[in-house]
Amino acid sequence: MAMAVEITMVIALVLSIIVPGVSFLKGQRTKSRFKSHLAVNVVTFFGLLIVATVSILAGNTSALAATASSGSGFATGMGYIAAALSVGISCIGGGIAVASAASAALGAISEDQSILGKSLIYVGLAEGVCLYGLIIAFMIIGSL
Repeated sequence: MAMAVEITMVIALVLSIIVPGVSFLKGQRTKSRFKSHLAVNVVTFFGLLIVATVSILAGNTSALAATASSGSGFATGMGYIAAALSVGISCIGGGIAVASAASAALGAISEDQSILGKSLIYVGLAEGVCLYGLIIAFMIIGSL
């Protein structure tokens, strides 16, 4: 029963993102229409996110009590936070690096197409930063 509620909430969250976006793209694009669609998207997404969080936490109180009594302490929680931060921050940095490297590569390729291979290497190196963060997260979780 709880799994069905969780799946329904996930589907509703995905639809709250997709439906306003598709309806905006199909219609006439004006600034006021953009603002109204953005407001609908934000309200439905965060509203459903709050409802999903409350329903998941309210339904699994015995699972939360079992986790608290099993001996998982402060160090384990901090380890999971460290793993999440290593992935999150490295992906943000990799995204910034890819944004600047890819835009510069597209500009350079439009002028001289023979440097495509060299520019793809720089974009790939920027993406590698995200993979290093993921590897560090696996190492952190493996040591818990």
